[in-house]
Amino acid sequence: MPSRTETLLASPSPSNHSDSPDYISSSLASLSRSKSTNTFIVKSYKAATQLYLTRRFKEAWDAIAPAVGAETWGSNGKQDGVEDGGSGDPAPIAQSSHGTRTKVWVFWLSLVHAVVELGTEEGKAECGGELWKVIAKAAKEGGVWSHIIARGYGGVETEVDAEVVVNVATLLLEHMPDQRVNQARLEVWLAGAEEVVPYDGMSTPMSVHSTSSPKALQVRQKILEVYALHVLPAVGEWEQAREFLEGCGSLDEERREAFLEALKGLREEKNGVVVRERELKERREREEAEESAERERRRLDDGRLRVEQEQKERMAREKAKAVAAATATVSPAKPTPTPVPGSATNGRPVRKAPTPRTPPASMYTQFTALITTTRQNLNASPRLIMFILAFLILAMRRDIRLRLRRALADSWQKVQRTVGMGMKVSYV
Repeated sequence: MPSRTETLLASPSPSNHSDSPDYISSSLASLSRSKSTNTFIVKSYKAATQLYLTRRFKEAWDAIAPAVGAETWGSNGKQDGVEDGGSGDPAPIAQSSHGTRTKVWVFWLSLVHAVVELGTEEGKAECGGELWKVIAKAAKEGGVWSHIIARGYGGVETEVDAEVVVNVATLLLEHMPDQRVNQARLEVWLAGAEEVVPYDGMSTPMSVHSTSSPKALQVRQKILEVYALHVLPAVGEWEQAREFLEGCGSLDEERREAFLEALKGLREEKNGVVVRERELKERREREEAEESAERERRRLDDGRLRVEQEQKERMAREKAKAVAAATATVSPAKPTPTPVPGSATNGRPVRKAPTPRTPPASMYTQFTALITTTRQNLNASPRLIMFILAFLILAMRRDIRLRLRRALADSWQKVQRTVGMGMKVSYV
């Protein structure tokens, strides 16, 4: 598509002004400005590409920004009003030739992509916080489309060069989460731009109003591929993509079938991904439920074990107390030491004070202690157990208990008399 300068130079001047000195001087001034602008753009482009190859992105941006009208990006946190819908003044790139204009815009889009790919931390360190945020926002929200249309093509979307459309659509396809802006821009361009129809070998070039070079056809088919196989599926318009490809005149039968087959494969893959994601989600939910149930089971088991352990410890303490009480009850009292004959103080035998007698425990306590001791001794003789039980049963009778008490008292008196007689004999 010829630029405005080329159109001006190529257009024949009106016959009534062809010999006018003012017209000739104006044309020469315009030609001079055009050459000067083109020289400036070429120098900026060469300097920026050299810096880009050495990954000096901030310097490359500063070199190319005046040519494309982005020299004040980031200075006020905005894209010179373009992001708000303003048209902005045409940049010098708008006056360049088709080839130069295309190369510069494609390079600028590559630079935008490289800067965004640096990431937040490295991007801010390389380009500065405000500039990086503005560039990243333009790539993620579609501001690059507005900037190119406003600064490079006078605000007319259909005037954008096809090579630039391919690159800007691909850039936004990679960085924009929502492709509806990209979809709308491409649909406007496709609806207004000149359609490129493949030559069928039968009609003459003049009979096909939009037949162009193979390169132009290849670029347009690339735009169709981006639009139908990537942008529309990204917004869920699968049927619209199929209908668009079936009715597109820029595709021959072979390429149309290839695109439709590719679209079918992408849809099947998408459906498979959806199914796998759903299955993965369900499996993850099952695993989480099983893990939750396992944690609950372990918690209950730990609580039950803790309760059982506490019960065992309590029973052990009670058992220890019972054994201690039984041992204190059935243990015999210490015997009173017998005085040694001949030992005396001041000629008199030493008599120790009688040890106070502990009152005997009740029969019930003795019985309980004996039963407890017997249970601990698993190897005790059955006959001994039977004898003890019989003895206790007899001892529980009052008359038998009185007889035993009298018999024990008589025996104790005899022992005392015997001890007394022995002491008298020792005195003699």
